[in-house]
Amino acid sequence: MIRISNTMTRTKEEFVPLTSGEVRMYVCGVTVYDYSHIGHARSAIVFDVIRRYLAFKGYRVTFVKNYTDVDDRIIRRANEAGVSPREFAERYVAAEREDMAALGVLAPDVDPKATEHVSEMLELIERLVASGHAYPVDGDVYFEISRFPPYGRLSGKNLDELLAGARVEVDERKRDPRDFALWKSSKPGEPTWESPWGPGRPGWHIECSAMAMRYLGESFDLHGGGEDLIFPHHECEIAQSEACTGKPLARYWVHNGMVNMGKEKMSKSLGNTLNIREIVKRHDPDALRLWMLGTHYRNMIEWSEERVEESARALDRLARLLHDAVTVRDAGGAASLPPALAEFRPRFEKAMDDDFNTPQALGVLFDFGRALAEARDRQAGAPGAFVAGVAELAQLARVLGLFGRGAPVDGPGAAVERLVTARGEARARRDFKRADELRDEIARLGWLVEDTPAGSRLTPKGR
Repeated sequence: MIRISNTMTRTKEEFVPLTSGEVRMYVCGVTVYDYSHIGHARSAIVFDVIRRYLAFKGYRVTFVKNYTDVDDRIIRRANEAGVSPREFAERYVAAEREDMAALGVLAPDVDPKATEHVSEMLELIERLVASGHAYPVDGDVYFEISRFPPYGRLSGKNLDELLAGARVEVDERKRDPRDFALWKSSKPGEPTWESPWGPGRPGWHIECSAMAMRYLGESFDLHGGGEDLIFPHHECEIAQSEACTGKPLARYWVHNGMVNMGKEKMSKSLGNTLNIREIVKRHDPDALRLWMLGTHYRNMIEWSEERVEESARALDRLARLLHDAVTVRDAGGAASLPPALAEFRPRFEKAMDDDFNTPQALGVLFDFGRALAEARDRQAGAPGAFVAGVAELAQLARVLGLFGRGAPVDGPGAAVERLVTARGEARARRDFKRADELRDEIARLGWLVEDTPAGSRLTPKGR
């Protein structure tokens, strides 16, 4: 039985999906006006692991993660760059996909863009206006939060706190300062769409309601994102969605803690970001993942180069077992998992069932690793037990997204071997530039090639 901390109820609840055997989950993605940073990486890795674990438990998971590709910052920076907002946004959509692949994050089943779903947003807004939950004024449309009494339930904010927050940007045309924009009238130099209220563009909050309901239905199982999205974004999503449908938008609300740089939250607006594409040049992506998963997803984590380096060394101990198992297996060792090594899977699942407790799950993996090292050292009697145990360890590690790229337990594979052969041929004809290119390609597949008097030798990358 999986239990999940539900932000809405502030309790840990048994996970019961709306449809038996299926999970529909929506996670808020990035606003594509710059490169993704390590804070985005944490959220992506957290929900990647949750998705992987639900699939491991036998659920059919539909995972949707959006792109916000129309936004004040996108428009401003596109104008500064002298390109269209669409061209500017697409540049960073492509970059985000590259960054997620570098981190070993599984691609979403659907990754919709806001600009491709304006018609669905307009339909929702029209329904809200017709029901009296929203009102147009001078080409803008606002949601009237007084018409939705549960507003504030997710964040736990009272009306005075909400009013204080709303006063940051006062608009006298609103019926209440807390009302939020569903549609914004067009301004010079902005992309626009036609609407019943005149040309304009959607507000931020309406896009996720439209896209989530388009792909997952009016109610779905799990909605995720960083804790900075609880208010106002997710609060507003709930209001506009449930006012429209009369149904709960999501059954479980799950939020990850932030990554801090020093004592400040890392964010692009604060200018203290650490871009994913820069950091993966210095650190093995699996080491980054291991470091992040060493802290429970709901807790804040503080960036530390030293901790990531420690994680790389810890990962090396597990990877060496995987590498050793290839040698034993190739020598003919094979067996079923012995009882002494069968206890680790249920321990792993018990940890993960408890609100995806990755720190405890990792503890189980490293206990498993120590037991396997002992089995390896006495493998003369039963080498196959070691191989079977390592295969089990690798399967559990991959639930956390570890060893997912060119996993050493499977050996280098034919593709890598062909590259090694091609590199040897390039070196023989003294085409060292091509040899270096092939070496880099082999490294991207998770292996290091070393030249020895006996020929090329492969070892798992960075481990």
